[in-house]
Amino acid sequence: MRGAKSAKWVAMAAIVALAATACGGDGGSDSGNNDMNKGAADPNGILTAQLSEPQNPLQPANQKESQGSRVIRQVFSQLVGYEPGTGKLTYVNAESVTPNKDSSVWTVKLKPGWTFHNGEKVTAKSYVDAWNWAANTKNNQTNSSWFQDIKGYEDVHPAKGDPKADKMSGLKVVNDNEFKIELSGPVSYFAYKLGYDVWSPLPSEFYKDPKAFGDHPIGNGPYKFISWDHKKLIKVRTFKDYKGPDKPKNGGIDFKNYTTADAAYSDLRSNNLDWIEQVPTTALTNYKSDLGKRAIDQEYSAVQSIVPAFYTKQFKDIDPKVIQGLSMAIDRDTITKTVLHGSRTPADSYVARGVLGYKAGALKEQVTYDPKKAKALIEEGGGVPGNKISIQYNADQDHKPWVDAVCNSIRKATGVDCVGDSKPDFQADLNARDKHQVKSMYRGGWVLDYPVNSNFMRDLYGTTAAGNTSGYSNKEFDKLSSQADKAATLDETVKLYQQAEQVLAKDMPSIPLWFYKVNSGQSNKIYGKIPYGQDGDPIFTDIQVKKK
Repeated sequence: MRGAKSAKWVAMAAIVALAATACGGDGGSDSGNNDMNKGAADPNGILTAQLSEPQNPLQPANQKESQGSRVIRQVFSQLVGYEPGTGKLTYVNAESVTPNKDSSVWTVKLKPGWTFHNGEKVTAKSYVDAWNWAANTKNNQTNSSWFQDIKGYEDVHPAKGDPKADKMSGLKVVNDNEFKIELSGPVSYFAYKLGYDVWSPLPSEFYKDPKAFGDHPIGNGPYKFISWDHKKLIKVRTFKDYKGPDKPKNGGIDFKNYTTADAAYSDLRSNNLDWIEQVPTTALTNYKSDLGKRAIDQEYSAVQSIVPAFYTKQFKDIDPKVIQGLSMAIDRDTITKTVLHGSRTPADSYVARGVLGYKAGALKEQVTYDPKKAKALIEEGGGVPGNKISIQYNADQDHKPWVDAVCNSIRKATGVDCVGDSKPDFQADLNARDKHQVKSMYRGGWVLDYPVNSNFMRDLYGTTAAGNTSGYSNKEFDKLSSQADKAATLDETVKLYQQAEQVLAKDMPSIPLWFYKVNSGQSNKIYGKIPYGQDGDPIFTDIQVKKK
């Protein structure tokens, strides 16, 4: 998801393997924490974690960014999950999810005995009602397009006008613990999608006041929501009656808001914060010596890019050669080694490494630094209107150094002027994207929602995709995506999406920059090492806090 992080798996068995847990730092002082397992773990200990203000109310289908999703994933559990180390599908709230012969109808059976945090039973109706509500265009949920595979979606979410129905015809409750999902066509990997936040069930309390629920969600997950002091603190605590396999090993989480990465890092070093999302650029050269064994350096499945706003006058009818030229004007190798101190790896694909269908070198010339050809392509494409671009980014994370470096590289190679366009925080950045207020280009970041290459293409560049906030549309790509989704097997689906990636390579709906790494750390209050998922987030339920 667009900066959003959701899954807890680490890697598919058939693809590049990534470590299931975090790697240690490269020696140095460990700030008084020579033995991370010293003492004992407190099962009731509260851990503190960095968070920026979520963009939207905490409704499961209304989160498409990492901050809100980070909370939603603790409060709600999904039908399925993914086994760390293999990516194998596992069952969480579902007892089974089985397709018919052509994968066009799926039967879901639930594990009995689950309840929401208010004591209400979790039933098949809890899922069906939630999905119908979220898909309905009247309810303005940002991730409603995720339901478009289900038969009858167009009736509740027409392209124009009011809904013709309030229920999708493809959803049928069989009994309290079973329901069926009929799709508009076969989707071989549909079960994998069900691990994403948008498929959460909802209690009946939700429908009384959805807006109020967004400030105080009631879920079925490992943690119960307690409070939200906006732009300051969100509290969740362990739900004692949780029935899932991922029972928390701690007492809860305090998500603390920070306006800058430097402030968060300072609190981490002082042990006033247990986990930060990313070490600031200013500390990348010395954070391993600062933190010692508490430092984290680990790749995960995400891609950073810069994205043209195709709805603007500047990029509306742009020749793809211009975007290809801008891409070739960026010296990724130098920027990742110097400005980013090796904390990123230059991207060679629209799909992140560690994802089924990632193909090394899917992008070649487009991401190879070549100032002469870059300038020639821009001229052949008619030039950049106004001969100037800007890159929008959020200032509450440390993006300015690399944005400045990218701009300097483009300016030096092509003569096209380039400047950063800073927004105060992630919420303001996302709001500008959603309202089509981006002036030129924006920083894009996409973290996997499920480990199949379709997630990095259809869910981001499809014409009607929730993740598509740039206005990009290509009929050939949409057609190939549709064919891929209807393929008989997952292998065929993956191969067809690899073909679709070549359409993107020619069209350049975005400029991939580099693959992410977790460059983070933990406080000395944490017992042992924090385990991480392939989405780059900690597996919060497995974190243990030391006894005081």
